[in-house]
Amino acid sequence: KAINQAIKRNPEKFPEGFLIELTSKEWEILKSQFVTSKNGKKRGGKVKLPTAFTERGLYMLATILKSPQAISTTIAIINTFAQIKELTRTVYQFAKAKKDKDKIKIFEHSTSIVANLLDNELIVSQLETSLKIKLPFLEITRTITKVKK
Repeated sequence: KAINQAIKRNPEKFPEGFLIELTSKEWEILKSQFVTSKNGKKRGGKVKLPTAFTERGLYMLATILKSPQAISTTIAIINTFAQIKELTRTVYQFAKAKKDKDKIKIFEHSTSIVANLLDNELIVSQLETSLKIKLPFLEITRTITKVKK
């Protein structure tokens, strides 16, 4: 109910491509996966076809909901976006670097960013990330192991 209200109060935040209205067939398939109330003459059941969120829609929804989980999701999205931007910059620097020593330093920074992006302390108790770049003149392998604290 709170989600539907949030969408109705903020329609400008959900442009085309953020929401998808399920078809009758999609809704039937989805309902068959869960225990749901029956439609028809019995009480309960959904009359209007539900709306689903695309990935972008979920991100936007997280920015307008006020629950602690929505706030932490929004913060995680922002932090991930910032790390991806930093990774993009390091890949660009790597392509422009002339010296092998500089490339190794940039590569190590890049692998650290990737390891942070892949690290999720709530799910993974140990994470090992191995990255290998092979160039005609250079091969770099880096393994990072992280253990949940």
